[in-house]
Amino acid sequence: MKAEYFRYLLQFKRPSGTSRGVLLTKETFILEIYENERKGIGECAIFRGLSFDDRPDYEQKLQWLCDNIQKDSEFLKEELKEFPSIWFGYEQALLNLKNGENFYFPSEFTAGNASIVINGLIWMGDISYMEEQIQDKLEKGFHCIKLKIGVDWKSEHEILKKLRQKFSKEKLELRVDANGGFSKEEAESVLQQLADLSIHSIEQPIKAGKWVDMAELCAETPTSIALDEELIGVVDFNEKKRLLETIKPQYIILKPALVGGFAGSDEWISLAEEQNIGWWITSALESNIGLNAIAQYTFTKKSSMPQGLGTGALFVNNFESSLELKNELLWFKM
Repeated sequence: MKAEYFRYLLQFKRPSGTSRGVLLTKETFILEIYENERKGIGECAIFRGLSFDDRPDYEQKLQWLCDNIQKDSEFLKEELKEFPSIWFGYEQALLNLKNGENFYFPSEFTAGNASIVINGLIWMGDISYMEEQIQDKLEKGFHCIKLKIGVDWKSEHEILKKLRQKFSKEKLELRVDANGGFSKEEAESVLQQLADLSIHSIEQPIKAGKWVDMAELCAETPTSIALDEELIGVVDFNEKKRLLETIKPQYIILKPALVGGFAGSDEWISLAEEQNIGWWITSALESNIGLNAIAQYTFTKKSSMPQGLGTGALFVNNFESSLELKNELLWFKM
């Protein structure tokens, strides 16, 4: 068995706004493992500025994996626990090596017999751009829309009010993602305003790391709170359990590239379900390689909630896709 990697820079079709700024490009690394003339491919989907493993020795560790690819998986997992996106790429490449073609988790989904319901994501921008995106998603038949908020709450609140005037909560589920954009005091007010509009949930209302503040918000909130960035960098099983027991969120959101791949996601899911905490899975601007693997994994988890999976359509230079979106349903192309 041998392995190699290459760096790839994804180019956005148009600048994409988040509370952390505007994204123009997305760096990623593709890992290829070879054995007996077969190849497995995976994506080490680092997210600069957000990933726990965004550090100067990232490529050095990736090369170390390639040099030690023959070693036992458990040994590699321990060595890579502080590099969740590299472990994620390794998991994918091994699964692809085993299953062949563009398969990672063969299922009714990859057989083309079942689909995954996803939410429509609305990127930050001026009001007209956000409304244009919303109109597009509604016309395409989405019943669940997620909006990025936390930059201009007054304007964002107006958009949400307009949407709710047009569509009841039975017809349109609205989720919002603050990316830690509010202070605790601001969040308390925003949570009530969201509840008045029957918003399904808010992701990460305050910055990660403030467990006591977040626990107080979750205990009193009139709107369900979902932890997102809060999970990043928590790699020890007992620490994961302590986080959930301390904060007691209504939901957690799993980005495999950021929380230790499929193995890390499985741990979070098992702990959440023990404590009656809901969850769903979200992609994190992976290329179509990682997105395909995440979609296949997501289907096997059998969640009935709309998932936060992208479609790969954001980039001008993406790899060929195995996925196809029909209305709000994500299908595997045969």
